[in-house]
Amino acid sequence: MIDYNVNAKTLTFFLNGRINSTNASTVEGEINDVISAQLPECLIIDCGELEYISSAGLRIMLRLRKSYPEFKVVNVSPEVYDIFEMTGFTEMMEVRKAYREVSVEGCEIIGEGANGKVYRIDGETIVKVYDNSESIDDVQRERELARKAFVKGVPTAISYDVVKVGDCYGSVFELLNAKSFASLLIENPSELDKLTRLFAELLKKIHSTVFKAGELPQAKAQTLKRIGLLESWLPETDYSKLYSLVSAVPDSCSMIHGDYHLKNIMMQDGEPMLIDTDTICVGNPIFELGHMYNSLLGYSDVYRDNVKEFIGIPYETAEEFWNKALKYYLGTEDESVIRTVEKKAKIVGYSRVMNRFVRHGGMDTPHSRAEIENCRHQFATLLPQVDELAL
Repeated sequence: MIDYNVNAKTLTFFLNGRINSTNASTVEGEINDVISAQLPECLIIDCGELEYISSAGLRIMLRLRKSYPEFKVVNVSPEVYDIFEMTGFTEMMEVRKAYREVSVEGCEIIGEGANGKVYRIDGETIVKVYDNSESIDDVQRERELARKAFVKGVPTAISYDVVKVGDCYGSVFELLNAKSFASLLIENPSELDKLTRLFAELLKKIHSTVFKAGELPQAKAQTLKRIGLLESWLPETDYSKLYSLVSAVPDSCSMIHGDYHLKNIMMQDGEPMLIDTDTICVGNPIFELGHMYNSLLGYSDVYRDNVKEFIGIPYETAEEFWNKALKYYLGTEDESVIRTVEKKAKIVGYSRVMNRFVRHGGMDTPHSRAEIENCRHQFATLLPQVDELAL
């Protein structure tokens, strides 16, 4: 009898051995008996133990695919995958290869974002591991986003493999002896000016890269969605002004990394290179600067050691880095211009900070309460001073 399990309305069969003309009818009969008893909405065929499948077995897959639009064949060995690919089945249905398993136990964490962590496996290889065990689609999406950016001329690390890490999935990148900007700054504080220049130059290159309309999500739409959760947490006048300012920012097709900070830029052979590209989108640069401000200062307003724990540098160094990077990015020494842009970045940044603490804790913990109150204070101070956010 073929093994199977049921999770909600998804039925998964686990095939093993060989399926050929001799046993294909028996296999199909057992599958149909289970389907009749379980009445699933989705069907998955796990081929982890399948050694071979003939044309008779492939016809079973085709009939199942016709009955279940969300039909998937997963965990397929390279040998069996070649059969699916050669016969054109990979174009007719979703067929996923089995993934190589790697361990990150004891590995250095060189980056960390909202969706996962980046580990250095060895001197040549890093792997980004997503937190969610159901993240395979996110892994594939990030690989495609990185490819799009790379084709446009943005120096971006390209994943050459997808692996399993425990119950989760990850993308593997070859970065020979590369180090993050965070590590370089920690090791050589005297390099701060050089690193801020490179940091700003890469950011300008990113923002000068243009995609087709509709090709990537708009940062403005994402920001408005986050702000929508703040309506009951802010005074009506502040919420209305905040929402109106963001709504008035013109849509743009300029690339935004979406999580641009010192741990997401690697130096390889003297060239800065982006990693952690699942947040790539398009929009006005002010949305990028807001996230950038948060990584250095915004999340450290209340708890000054946050930037030390996250990036590895003291608050004072983060403040110096922010000011220099903004100066080089804007190409001006004019403090009035720099501070005006900073106010705009703060407004965008604090909307994200507040959203995070509203969603994770609200007023239930002293830390969360302090963060939310700080954001309220920042908005009350900044919003009357700003009439538009766009750069």
